[in-house]
Amino acid sequence: MFPGASPVDESADAPFDDADYVAVGAPLDVSTSFRPGARFGPDRIRKFARTFEDFHPATGTHFSELNVTDHGDVHAWHDTAEYLEYLEGVLTDVHWADAVPVLLGGEHTVSVAGVRAADPDVFVALDAHLDLREELGGDELSHSTVTRHALDVADEAVVVGARSGNEAEWERATESDVTVVEPGDAADWTPDFDGSVYLSVDIDAADPAYAPGTGTPEPFGLDSATMRDHVRALAPQSVGFDVVEVNDRDDGQAATLAAKLVREFVHAHADA
Repeated sequence: MFPGASPVDESADAPFDDADYVAVGAPLDVSTSFRPGARFGPDRIRKFARTFEDFHPATGTHFSELNVTDHGDVHAWHDTAEYLEYLEGVLTDVHWADAVPVLLGGEHTVSVAGVRAADPDVFVALDAHLDLREELGGDELSHSTVTRHALDVADEAVVVGARSGNEAEWERATESDVTVVEPGDAADWTPDFDGSVYLSVDIDAADPAYAPGTGTPEPFGLDSATMRDHVRALAPQSVGFDVVEVNDRDDGQAATLAAKLVREFVHAHADA
């Protein structure tokens, strides 16, 4: 259970109707291409949120009063396409209840289900990688294809903190529907969008000094305060949120940052 949230009443006819935010764990860990362990992400995010104060001084709100419920995890299996379809159904039910899904990954591929359920105008990812590949190792649903899949739904994509991609990805990123905000420019970048946003936080957007527990760490990344500022700025117009790619390969640094960003999202969204 995410600390400060209440459990979903699975016996109710409309289990999400009393919620404004629904945490959903998605421990998919199929296509991880370097260090596995993203399957442990949802549990670690919940665990390392336990030490946080309920009160949020920036908004004057208490997390436990913001009608957050925790659905628990959607158990993952190895048929990724089938799993994403099922996960999309769960997240669609959350949207139909006029609540905001807060997805806890799991590898970044789970964001595909989140975007399909939310149908946003803009996909924004804080991410070290462009994720614009058509496939990786023959897998068209690899974690490195997420931005490309998001563009099947959203009109445009913005990748903040990107510093890695192959030549074809960087060439794709020059097209008009993709914007790349490199790490050196991220602190000064001000989001300015019309329409709805789906906000995805791949924890590897952070420099490994802040979040070493992730599958494909990349140096020269974002600091944690810059990530917080962007989550706060984008939350008010976001119709879905996720934090992904946390694994168990550190002492909790990545999970602590992820958990704090979840709370920042909820507080900022509710305050707006």
